[in-house]
Amino acid sequence: MSLLRSARFPAIVLLASAVLALIVANSPIGPSADAVKHAYIGIPGVFELSVGHWVQDGLLAIFFFVVAVELQYELTNGQLNSARKALQPAIAAAGGIIVPIAVFLLFAGGSDAADGWPIPTATDIAFALGVLALFGKGLPSGIRIFLLALAILDDIVGIVFIAVLFTTDVNLGLLAIAAIAVIAFGVLSRALDVRARGLVLALLVILALATWVLVYLSGVHATIAGVALGLAMAQRPALRVRHELEPWVNVIVLPLFAFSAALVPIPMVSPTQLSPAFWGILVALPVGKIVGIAAAGWISLRVANRGATPDLKLLDLVAAGALGGIGFTVSLLLSELAFSDAPLVRDEATLGVLGGSAASIVVAALLVAQRARHYRRVAPAARDQELPAGAPDGQIA
Repeated sequence: MSLLRSARFPAIVLLASAVLALIVANSPIGPSADAVKHAYIGIPGVFELSVGHWVQDGLLAIFFFVVAVELQYELTNGQLNSARKALQPAIAAAGGIIVPIAVFLLFAGGSDAADGWPIPTATDIAFALGVLALFGKGLPSGIRIFLLALAILDDIVGIVFIAVLFTTDVNLGLLAIAAIAVIAFGVLSRALDVRARGLVLALLVILALATWVLVYLSGVHATIAGVALGLAMAQRPALRVRHELEPWVNVIVLPLFAFSAALVPIPMVSPTQLSPAFWGILVALPVGKIVGIAAAGWISLRVANRGATPDLKLLDLVAAGALGGIGFTVSLLLSELAFSDAPLVRDEATLGVLGGSAASIVVAALLVAQRARHYRRVAPAARDQELPAGAPDGQIA
């Protein structure tokens, strides 16, 4: 179980799932796999979704629940529990959102692909932290904390985009009932530490499923149900539930979504025939994120109170920007939503996400490894400077 919870595991499995999906989609069994993805299952005439939508709207709601629990903790007890702590990553996150949008619109502005501007704004927390764990041995903890706060703020923006931009024909009555179910879920979760625990858990599961169905039927994207439930649940039981769900999210939910989203044929056309969405995302993720996060982060170093945030160097911010360019999960979801009515553009946007994220992974691995070597090299020197003359290594006289 410890392997399934490690930072490295999700990154490796996600990448493997996406690569496998591309191989399958471009092989002789590609049409059969696509047919399975678009096959409808459920209760005929009552509630049916395609396999792809069960993964995207159903399983991914569990992932967003886990993200929301972590967000709730960080906002109350963690690295974002005060404006003072959140200032530096918030400024960097703003740069990492605005600049990629601008880069994307340089390619796609004025075209039918312009609706995809939210796609390169996302950062995949699991993937970014996995790359950091693989190549960042020796990095100060402040860099990881900064990246985590940055990615969480990116996720907040992504959640807002999903809730606001991709909501159609909202049924306010159903949404109100869903809100009541969320409130009941939050209140009932406070009773998990008393007797009747099994009954409370059963009722919570029923309320969670009812909330998901109501949100889906209301016209709001169903993953928002997972966000609302994760924020509403009492923190102690929420953290326990997150701990139990984490291995399943890492080994089933995210890989299945990555496989489903990346199950696209590579178009056999010249580069000039590819959609502007492809080029906009391909460049905006690695370049826009690095420039935006590094520049805004550098500004934040001069704005934030000294000692309130990690002491980061400009090259640390560049490495964090490269990690931020790994959009993957949320970017893939935004691609599905932005171009749901244009399958060809959606597929090319998906390839742009995969290509841009892959480029960011390579650049981030090189930069993080370089910064880690730097800190491993300077750490002994800094320690030696702190030792009094003549004192044995590791001992302070």
